[in-house]
Amino acid sequence: MKHIRNFCIIAHIDHGKSTLADRLLQHTGTISERQLQEQTLDDMDLERERGITIKSHAIQMEYAIDGEKYVFNLIDTPGHVDFSYEVSRSIAACEGALLIVDATQGIQAQTISNLYLALEHDLEIIPVLNKMDLDSAMPEEVTEQIVDLIGCDPDDVIPASGKTGKGVDEILKAVVERVPAPKGDPEAPLQAMIFDSVFNSFRGIIAYFRILNGTIRKNDLVKFVNTGRKYGADEIGVLKLDMEPRKELSAGDVGYIISGIKQAKEVKVGDTITLVDRPCGQAIKGFEDVKPMVFAGIYPVDTEDYEELRASLEKLQLNDASLVYEPESSAALGFGFRCGFLGMLHMEIIQERLEREFNMTVITTVPNVGYRATTTNDETFEVNNPSELPDPNHLAMVEEPYIKAQIITKSSFVGQVMSLCIDKRGNLTNQVYLTSDRVELSFDMPLGEIVFDFYDKLKTISKGYASFDYHPIGYKESKLVKLDILLNGDQVDALSALIHRDNAYDLGKRICAKLRELIPRQQFEIAIQAAIGTKVIARETVRAVRKDVTAKCYGGDITRKRKLLEKQKKGKKRMRQVGNVEIPQKAFMAVLQLD
Repeated sequence: MKHIRNFCIIAHIDHGKSTLADRLLQHTGTISERQLQEQTLDDMDLERERGITIKSHAIQMEYAIDGEKYVFNLIDTPGHVDFSYEVSRSIAACEGALLIVDATQGIQAQTISNLYLALEHDLEIIPVLNKMDLDSAMPEEVTEQIVDLIGCDPDDVIPASGKTGKGVDEILKAVVERVPAPKGDPEAPLQAMIFDSVFNSFRGIIAYFRILNGTIRKNDLVKFVNTGRKYGADEIGVLKLDMEPRKELSAGDVGYIISGIKQAKEVKVGDTITLVDRPCGQAIKGFEDVKPMVFAGIYPVDTEDYEELRASLEKLQLNDASLVYEPESSAALGFGFRCGFLGMLHMEIIQERLEREFNMTVITTVPNVGYRATTTNDETFEVNNPSELPDPNHLAMVEEPYIKAQIITKSSFVGQVMSLCIDKRGNLTNQVYLTSDRVELSFDMPLGEIVFDFYDKLKTISKGYASFDYHPIGYKESKLVKLDILLNGDQVDALSALIHRDNAYDLGKRICAKLRELIPRQQFEIAIQAAIGTKVIARETVRAVRKDVTAKCYGGDITRKRKLLEKQKKGKKRMRQVGNVEIPQKAFMAVLQLD
């Protein structure tokens, strides 16, 4: 055990984690030149296209120093705030972390929040200054920021470059010297924690685990503590670039287990694996349950695909434990699921993965956040869907979730960032100058305001320099109203939204105008209305497509024309009563992109 080191890589987006991981793999000879490609560990097409890490990836490396052989278990983690749950699970399986900071950009918001996650788990932090090969690197200034942040010695910071391979040797030596070996007793009863799982259509579900105590051997009878199910360990092994079977794994090891599990709900990330004949006394404290931030309905385009969508979501949840869903139905879209996501990027990625990996074409409704409603009888309940909100005459108050937002930006953009946050009903709580040129602003603001396009706007006004991170701080009472969209007097529940009263009129007007452009003209007139309760606050009309029935009347008495027009008018009225309006999929999407 003293030759095992478990560590992860944490950093802000685009600070070069995956590239540096490539160099570590190359240097330790884990992968050959032929197998190497840019961002080797990012194995999803989506990750390669967007250049971001979505899943954390575990891989085992071997490294020899001073004639002694060491085994490294490395976990590369995502940097985006929407995937911080992946990071927290990776950190729970490690004893050390490489904190990577880009020498050209310095410390950013996500760096700080990931660092706090690591410090909560008492991880040994090794600071690395990456991208030192670039001309715009500012080593002295950024080293100073790192020293201020974690209170280390300036000599502890390792200068490196993921592109050229500079500093890789120093990093590997630092891992051996500074990261503690895992503690645990190989002779104790087995205690292993599942930190990830994947679905394989041939072999069933493969669970990745980290052993804290005890030993597991091939063909042992194991038990999953939370679900209480028992299985035979058909195959166990370690995670190299491909899976490598082993006869036994003991305390400190990171590996995988295949036991022919077919049902997705039988494996829970954070569960404990133990032996049936020698069970451990207690389950390992896993990680806290994930709290979804953004809710949206996902519906199949064809109602017959409902069961297939359920199966796809189950398999996707195995691979992405932060996805939460429950069945719901909508008058406009039929049967579907109400899903909880950690943010808008997370929602977009889930939708893309459903289309690519499972060939499911889905309709996503307008995303919203979860609210708390209190009725006049003092009953309090969660509202994740605007249609669940009680009538205004039974409603005492509505509370909405608030977050503490940390924004780190250059001092020249402070004014624009502040006005953006205040527009979004934010409250400035703190302002700290990290250096003469970098400011950290803290705001308390409603989560609902940052869900749509806040991040994009922040990037635009700061020319890409501001970084943003947030965490929930609880609920506050707010003046919220339910905005309904009506087509010919029928409510379209998929377009309803809970919104602050001050913004309702403006949003209602914009949605109506947008729908008027997108809904195709029919043989009858379509009224598009936005309403709060029974009060209509905005209206647009899609004009009817009309045939020129008076074309054959040239000259003659006006009453002949009138008679034909009256006949047409009656037909249109009857058609309007029986005709229904089809809403195109792009209308649901366009509402998200309203500026």
